[in-house]
Amino acid sequence: MTRAKLIRIATAVFLGVSLTGSSATPLGAAARASLLADSASAIELVRAAVANEVAANDDSIKHMFRSRKQTPQGSQTRLYVETRSAMAGMTIAYDDHPLTPEQKQGEENHLAGLVNDPEQLSRKHSQEQQSAERTLRIVKALPEAFFYDNDGDEPGAAHLGKEGTRLVRLKFRPNPAYEPPSRVEQVLEGMEGFLLIDPTSRRIARIDGTLFKEVGFGWGILGHLDKGGHFLVEQSEVGDGSWQISRMSLGFTGKILIFKSIVIKSEEVFSDFRRVPADTTFAQGVDMLKAEEAKLAEDDKPTAGTTDPKSH
Repeated sequence: MTRAKLIRIATAVFLGVSLTGSSATPLGAAARASLLADSASAIELVRAAVANEVAANDDSIKHMFRSRKQTPQGSQTRLYVETRSAMAGMTIAYDDHPLTPEQKQGEENHLAGLVNDPEQLSRKHSQEQQSAERTLRIVKALPEAFFYDNDGDEPGAAHLGKEGTRLVRLKFRPNPAYEPPSRVEQVLEGMEGFLLIDPTSRRIARIDGTLFKEVGFGWGILGHLDKGGHFLVEQSEVGDGSWQISRMSLGFTGKILIFKSIVIKSEEVFSDFRRVPADTTFAQGVDMLKAEEAKLAEDDKPTAGTTDPKSH
C-alpha cells in the first residue's frame, strides 16, 4: 500500500478529524478448504494480508492516475501524480464539463505556488505523512480489533482484486477484549462488516464497514460519528504487479466539537494507473499533469466533419 493510497484511506476513515455489501456465493467444504489451504484459520489469513499491505507501503513505486468523485453537489474529475515530495493533483472537470479558462488558471496558479514555495510544499508533505501514519495504525490493528468468520467467496474483477481470481470473504465483528491504544483506533470499536482477500497474493481487495453504534472521539468531546455510517474501499492489481485503490464510497453523519455537523456522502473511482519514475520531482509531476490535461482536451475535440452533440 503506497503512501498515496494510505492518504486516501485516511481521508475516508478519519474525515479530517482524526478520523453489507453484495451477497456471497456459498462454498462447499472442499472449495473452502482449497481457498484457505495455506491458512490454518481466517485470522491467520487476515494477519498475512495485513503484513503484505504494510510491506507494500513502498514509496519507490509511483503512478499517475485519474479520479472521479461524485457527491450530492456534483462530480469532480482530477488527475494525480505521485512524486517524491508530495502528491500533485489537478482538477480537469466539474460535472463532466471542462474547466473554464478562469478555473484552469486557478488550478495552475495553485500548483505554481507549491512548486515555488518549498516551505508550503514541505507542509503538504508533512500532512500527507501524518495521515498515512494514522491510517497505517488502523491497518495494523485489523487482526486484533475484530473476530473473523468465513463467509464464502466472490469473484475478482478488473476493478476488484485480480480478474479471474476467487476472493475469500470474511465477516468481521468487534473483539470485545480489544483496547484501542489511542483515539485513532476508537472507530473500530463500533464497526462491523466484511473483508475480501485474495488468498494467493494475500492482499485485501475490499473493506466494507458499517457503524452499528455511535462512535465518539475524545470521550465524545471532540465529536462523534452516527450509527449507520458506512465506508467501502476496494483495491485491484493494476497490471504492473502493484495494487492500488480503485473505488471508495463514504456515507457518514455526526458532529465535530459537539456543535458542528458532519455530512459526508461520496463515491470515488480511481482509474488509468500508469507508472512514473520513482524519482519524479513535484515540478516534474506538475508538468506531467499539464501535458496529460492538454492531451485529454485535444482528444475531446470534435474531429473534422463531425458535429458536437452539445450544440444540438
